[in-house]
Amino acid sequence: MIDWIALEKSAQLESLEKESLNKTIVLFKHSTRCGMSLHAKEKLESSSSILRDKADFYYLDLLNYREVSTEIAQRYKVIHQSPQLIVLKNGKVSYHISHGAIEPNTLVKEL
Repeated sequence: MIDWIALEKSAQLESLEKESLNKTIVLFKHSTRCGMSLHAKEKLESSSSILRDKADFYYLDLLNYREVSTEIAQRYKVIHQSPQLIVLKNGKVSYHISHGAIEPNTLVKEL
């Protein structure tokens, strides 16, 4: 399993940027009412053995923390989508992808 870290406050983004200077950060924006989003989450979790040690994984529940998603879109200039993966390295977005294009084997190459 992936050890998801809850992303619930916009204030966390500042510390994530600093953390990304030393370790890769993955933000997963998930809608709990969307089948495609659930499928993407399940694909990531089923591939946890190839992903887990390469980054810290943050989970954003879009329905409960929409303002955090809005802040992410504004801060990183990445249009909001769901499901969506955003990779932070060195304080900046190095990769982002959404919907059915979320594939663990592709993600691992970006980490």
